[in-house]
Amino acid sequence: MSDEQTATRGKAARPPLTAVSQMPWSIPRLIDRPVDPLDPEGVARLDAGVMRILADIGVDLQNGDAALALRRAGCRGTGTTVRFDPAFVAEKLALVPRSFTITPRNPARAIPVGDGHLLFGCVSSPPNAWDLERGKRSGDRAAFREMLALAQHFNCIHFLGGYPVEPADVPAASRHSECMAEMLTRTDKVCHAYSLNAAQAEDAMEMVRLAAGLSPGEFAAAPRMFTNINSLSPLRYEGAVLDAAMRFARQGQPVIVTPFAVAGATAPVTLAGAVAVALAEALAVITLLQLLNPGCPVMLGGLS
Repeated sequence: MSDEQTATRGKAARPPLTAVSQMPWSIPRLIDRPVDPLDPEGVARLDAGVMRILADIGVDLQNGDAALALRRAGCRGTGTTVRFDPAFVAEKLALVPRSFTITPRNPARAIPVGDGHLLFGCVSSPPNAWDLERGKRSGDRAAFREMLALAQHFNCIHFLGGYPVEPADVPAASRHSECMAEMLTRTDKVCHAYSLNAAQAEDAMEMVRLAAGLSPGEFAAAPRMFTNINSLSPLRYEGAVLDAAMRFARQGQPVIVTPFAVAGATAPVTLAGAVAVALAEALAVITLLQLLNPGCPVMLGGLS
């Protein structure tokens, strides 16, 4: 038998390609108690350090509207740098909901946040795509669409954490709206929107509202999407990013506040110092958002 005949018989003997076998859509839940890295005394010392940073040093919000709102509520500061009274911070943190549910245009894909639920999503904006056949290549719209298809297919992916690959061939000025349109038409899962400025935030919320067929009131009544913002560590935020986050919060849409405090670079090299700076940065904005819309859903992100 020739090599060609052998290869042909081998191909014929292979089973037909089928979809990947997977478990049904479900939201796993953590049943084990979280690890406590600090004893109560350590927690109290860390909390005291965080509150000292907020009260004595403050955070530069670089946003006049945010600083003015906080000063009117009793905070102190100069310019856009705000210093917080610990009791005021504690009062606002008590308003944060312990759990909430984000419902996309397909209610069957709703995801509960909090209460021990474990959620898995795509990474955000890697520059390259890679597979066995084509190897590594720069991200483009075609790769972006392929990743969306995979994210939609796999039940273990509960939400879209951003662009699963950055589509570099889509113009930067319109990328936020074009990519959101792709996500809303090619998937029915919860979407993340970048908070780079107010216009992009408003565009994203309006697109999600229209895709779900909601009135403005219905959209603002419950979480439908989410965003994430980062600090400009140490102890500073970009004003435009904060403006976008404030707009999400006013509409009742969840905001993840993720400090960009990197130990030894933008924060103290010690673990305690880096965590204290990161928490101070996050609590400053969470306090602001609860002032603007008491009880709005927020989450604390982590980097360092």
